[in-house]
Amino acid sequence: MIKELHEKLKNKEITAVQLAEEYFDRIEKKDKEIFAYLTLTRELAMEQAKRVDEKIARGEEIEILEGIPGAIKDNLCVMDVRTTASSKILDNYIAPYDATVISKLKENGAVFLGKTNMDEFAMGSSTESSAYGPTKNPYDLERVPGGSSGGSAAAVAADEAVWALGTDTGGSIRQPASFCGAVGLKPTYGRVSRYGAIAMGSSLDQIGPITKTVEDAAIILSAIAGEDKYDATSAQSANKDYTDYLTGEVKGMRIGIIKEHLEGLDENVREVIEKVIETYKNLGAEMKEIELPYAKYSLPVYYIIMPCEVSSNLARYDGIKYGMRANDHKDTELDFNPENRTLLENYFDSRRYGLGAEVKRRIMLGTYALSAGYYDAYYLRAQKVRTLIKQDFEKAFEKVDVILTPTTPSPAFKLGEKTADPLQMYLEDIFTVIANIAGVPAISVPADPVETEGKKLPLGFQLMGKWFDEENLLRAAHAYEINK
Repeated sequence: MIKELHEKLKNKEITAVQLAEEYFDRIEKKDKEIFAYLTLTRELAMEQAKRVDEKIARGEEIEILEGIPGAIKDNLCVMDVRTTASSKILDNYIAPYDATVISKLKENGAVFLGKTNMDEFAMGSSTESSAYGPTKNPYDLERVPGGSSGGSAAAVAADEAVWALGTDTGGSIRQPASFCGAVGLKPTYGRVSRYGAIAMGSSLDQIGPITKTVEDAAIILSAIAGEDKYDATSAQSANKDYTDYLTGEVKGMRIGIIKEHLEGLDENVREVIEKVIETYKNLGAEMKEIELPYAKYSLPVYYIIMPCEVSSNLARYDGIKYGMRANDHKDTELDFNPENRTLLENYFDSRRYGLGAEVKRRIMLGTYALSAGYYDAYYLRAQKVRTLIKQDFEKAFEKVDVILTPTTPSPAFKLGEKTADPLQMYLEDIFTVIANIAGVPAISVPADPVETEGKKLPLGFQLMGKWFDEENLLRAAHAYEINK
């Protein structure tokens, strides 16, 4: 898709301004129902598009991403643009700088259509915890688009953006990509700089693309990857074109299957995954059964480590330095008397008013697990099991090149279906969190749709690769995509 549009721009079949206008028109028509976007950046997009058109008019060569319109998840800072992380507490926050991924995309000439809706502070699996209301799945408006990058996935699925950026802490790129029939890539931890992403779980967060095709994901990854002096965890990996590895060939590639992951699956989902396995066999890949003995602990480990990091990262939102403060909101619930208000009361009320229920729940879980007397029993033990999970992957990757699993246990569920039961919502991450715990790259690729209540709903499968081996991961994903 990106390459086709690039050729059209190059051959002057369409201008970058016309292309951006086309997408804004589509957003205007469709987005009232879908609600993928929180903020539109029309002025910025037009400036960016005009620069590309001027370059073409001068007869200069344009890069692959120049003039290509995309969307940005609203927890990534774009200078002078409102960045809320879908939370009331950041309702009035205008980012004073660009995230590194944004700077890189600007250098590549990409066009930014706007900021997309998400679960508040990226905490959720359905985009229903947004302070501004839920996004709907373009395939069925009664269903969720997944989360937390639901707005980004919905924008791509509804043709309201060519590409989008999301963040993935436990599946937040891959799960919505699966629900919306898109490709979602979580790179290796450290492959892409996290500078300028509003932190949730610092040892788990990673920024990545949501696109229509594997090739498009490879193009975006090529633009955003690389070491960054502002992020000590980022690794040297820039100036690599990941599209060079999309050969369509997987003959002899060893693909691991975790037997336990296929047991107890919804029958329709299992059929789809078995069909994917069959496709790879027909392409000459070698399917191998592998064991990850500690994989079953990845969800509890995640739901200890992540809230602990959330508790620490969200301590900064106290109504003092930036974001909303309780004194600015004459909300009768808060029993205002600013003159007699202590600093501590201001902290408490700003957080009480500004943060949503799911965010408060995770802060409390994390604070409890980090408290004196519980740190060793919970956080420290979870980190030890995390090491064992990583060792499982090291052993597995001695035998296989990539690992294949479902992305989600089912296709998209209905709006409101799981909001009353946090545990049910957390179980949505059962296949995805393990890649974040281990730090390996993972991708969700659309498989065959699943028939549910008379509707065909998208469903993805997941591939996980070795650390810093996005090349083989993308090659395997692309081979399936072009041969299914």
